Amino acid sequence: MLKANWILPDYNMGKVCPLFRKDFNIDKKPYSATLHITARGVYEATLNGRRVGDFIMAPGWTSYHNRLQVQSYDVTKLLQKDNTLILELAEGWFWRLKKSQPKAIIAELHIVYDDGTEESIGTDESWLVAESNLRFCHLYNGIVYDATHTPVFDTCAAIAKDNSQNLLTAQEGETVKEQERLSVKEVIITPKGETVLDFGQNMTGYLEITINAKQGDELSFAFGEILDKNGNFYNENYRSAKALYKYICKDGVQTYKPSLTFYGFRYVRVDSYPAEVLPENFTAVVVHSDMKRTGYIESSDPLLNQLFSNIIWGQKSNFLDIPTDCPQRDERLGWTGDAQVFIRTASYNYDVLKFFKKWLGDVKAEQYENGAVPDFIPSIYPRKPRISTAWSDAIAICPWQCYLTYGDREIIENLFEPVRKWVDYITKTTTKKNLWFGGDHYADWLELGGKYGKFKGPTRDDLVASAYYANSVNLLTKMGKVLNLDISAYEELHRNIRSAFIKEFRDKFKTQTEHIMALQFELTDKPQAVADSLAELIHRQGDIIQTGFVGTPYILHVLSRYGYTELAYTLLLRKEYPSWLYPISKGATTIWEHWDGIKPDGNIWPVSMNSYNHYAYGAVGDWMYGVIAGINTVENAPGFEKVHFAPVSDDRIDWFKAEINTARGKVCSRWWHENGKVHYEIITPVDSTAFIEGKEYTLSPGTHIF
Repeated sequence: MLKANWILPDYNMGKVCPLFRKDFNIDKKPYSATLHITARGVYEATLNGRRVGDFIMAPGWTSYHNRLQVQSYDVTKLLQKDNTLILELAEGWFWRLKKSQPKAIIAELHIVYDDGTEESIGTDESWLVAESNLRFCHLYNGIVYDATHTPVFDTCAAIAKDNSQNLLTAQEGETVKEQERLSVKEVIITPKGETVLDFGQNMTGYLEITINAKQGDELSFAFGEILDKNGNFYNENYRSAKALYKYICKDGVQTYKPSLTFYGFRYVRVDSYPAEVLPENFTAVVVHSDMKRTGYIESSDPLLNQLFSNIIWGQKSNFLDIPTDCPQRDERLGWTGDAQVFIRTASYNYDVLKFFKKWLGDVKAEQYENGAVPDFIPSIYPRKPRISTAWSDAIAICPWQCYLTYGDREIIENLFEPVRKWVDYITKTTTKKNLWFGGDHYADWLELGGKYGKFKGPTRDDLVASAYYANSVNLLTKMGKVLNLDISAYEELHRNIRSAFIKEFRDKFKTQTEHIMALQFELTDKPQAVADSLAELIHRQGDIIQTGFVGTPYILHVLSRYGYTELAYTLLLRKEYPSWLYPISKGATTIWEHWDGIKPDGNIWPVSMNSYNHYAYGAVGDWMYGVIAGINTVENAPGFEKVHFAPVSDDRIDWFKAEINTARGKVCSRWWHENGKVHYEIITPVDSTAFIEGKEYTLSPGTHIF
C-alpha cells in the first residue's frame, strides 16, 4: 500500500481540472527515486517542469469497483535540490462509474539516498491545489484549454472520504503511448465554404497545433471520419459526443496538444483560427496501447493491401487500453463480442498477450456470482448488462486463442474456473435442456437480410446461442485437458448438446450464418452436405456475403474447409457492396461497422449507430493468414512450437506473402505465379508440416521452396 492518502480539491471546481502541487527539498544525493501514482480518473504528472513517463490516459480503464492499476516511474534523473511535483487530474473513464465517489488522486514519491536512508513523500492535506488551464476535459466532449490562465495555488487538498487502498494493484496491461505523427494530406475548402484538414487516415489520438497568436485569440476545431456525398464535413454519427477542441491563446508562438482525452477522426474542421491555415502547423498524434507489431501481409492486389492496412488501423484505433468497439462516438466500450471475433487476427498482427491478460482480468472481475458475463467490460453501473451469446462467450474464446498463439498456460489457469461458471450459468438458465433457448441475444448482429435500419437479420437467436453454448463447453474441455483436470462431465455435456442441436435443427438452415454455425462448431453429421447447401445459398443470393458480427469471421473458413476455396476468394475479392473491399471504393482507411456505412448512392447509414472505425469485420485477416498464406498453429504444440502450413493460391492474385514474428522466430509463407506454375516459399524456425497442392511434407527449421 502507498504511504499516502487519496486527495481532491477542498472545494468544487465544477468542470475545471485541478492541479495538485508539492514543493520539497533534498540535501543528499539520491540513489533512486520512484513515483507511484494512480487516480480515480486520468492524470498527468510533472516533476520540475518535465513530464513523468509517457503513459497517455494513465492509469487506464479497469473495473474500477474491483481494481485500479498503480503506475511506478523512475524519476531519479528528474530530481534536483529544490523540487516541485505537480499532478493534473481529469475524469477520463471514471465518470462512467456513475457513483457518488468523486475523482481523486493518490501518489507516493519514494527516495533512496546514497547513504542508505529513505524518504517518502505522499499525497495528503499539505498538498496545494489550483485550477489548471484545462477548463474542461471530457472523454466524449473534448477539451477547453485557456493558455492565458495562471494557476494560483491558494488552497490545500482535502482527504477523500473513501480513503481505502484495498483495490490498488500493480500495472498489468500495456501502457498507452503516442505512436505516430501524421501530417495534413490536404487542406479542403468544402462546398459549404468550410476549411477542413484531411490527414488521410482515420485514427485515434488528438490534434497538435502551432500558432503565432495574440493573447485571447481563440482556436476551435471539430472532428469527423468522413465527408458526405457532396464533399462537406460530416460527424453526425458521433451522436451526443461533442468532441470539442477549444484553445485560448497566449501571446506569441505556442504549441499545444491534449493528453487527458482522445478523439477518433480523419478530418478536422477549422471553426476558428486567427491566422492562415498552413498544413505544417497541424499534426495528428496517433495514440494506442504500446503493442509490438508482429504480423505483416502483402500481395499483388492493391485493394487487398488496403484492406489489410484498414485492419491494422482498426486494431490500433480500438486497442487503447481495452478492446473498444469504436473510438469516436459516445460509446468507446469494451464490447466482448467484438473482442472475441477479432482476437485471432489481433494476436497475429500484434503481441497482445499482456493487453488481453489485463482486460480478461477485468472480465473475470465483472463476472456475476451466477456465472453471467456482461456484454461489455468494464461494465457501467447501474446500467443492467445484457447477457448474450457470442458476446459473453469471450470469456472462453479469448483465453483459448491466447493459449494457441502464445502458448501461455497461465491465462488458462486464471480463466478456467470463470469459464466453467459461465457454462454452468447457461446450463441452469436455458429453457430447453442441452440447448440454449431463451435470453436476450445480439446473435448475428448487423446481419444483412432483415429490414433496413434494423440491427438484426433472419438468423434464429436460439440456434446461434446453442452453437456458442456447444463451443464454450468444447473450449472448457480443451482447457481442462491442458490443465490435466477431470472434465468428463463436460465432455458428456458437449456430446449431449451436439445431439440435441442436430435433433432440434435437423440441418434445416435458412441463412448463411445458420449454416456457418453448424459447420464451424461441428454440429452436424453431414458437414459436406451442409457446406454444399451453404455454397448453393450464396450462389443463389448472387455470390455475396449476408452475414453479421457472428457469421462473418467464419464464413470463408468453412467454405475453404469443405472444398469451396474459390468461392471464398470470390467473396473476399468482391468490390461491390456488400463486401470487404466495397468500403475502400468509398475511401475507407479503417474497417466499417456496417457493410454499407456509405451506400453506393453516397447516402449515409442512419446516425443511430454508424461507426467508420470498427474492427470486427477485420476478422477476415485470420483467413488471409491461415488459408491464403496457410500459417496455422498446432493445438498440441501451441505458441508456434510447431507450425502447419497449408497455403492456397488463386489465379486472381499474382503473389501473396504473410509473416508472423513469433516468440520462436519468424514464420513466413509466400507464393507467386511464374511460367504457368505456382511457387511456394516457407520459412519456419521450428519443425513443421506443410500441405501444398495435395502433398504433405515434413519441414525442418529453415527456408523451403516448392
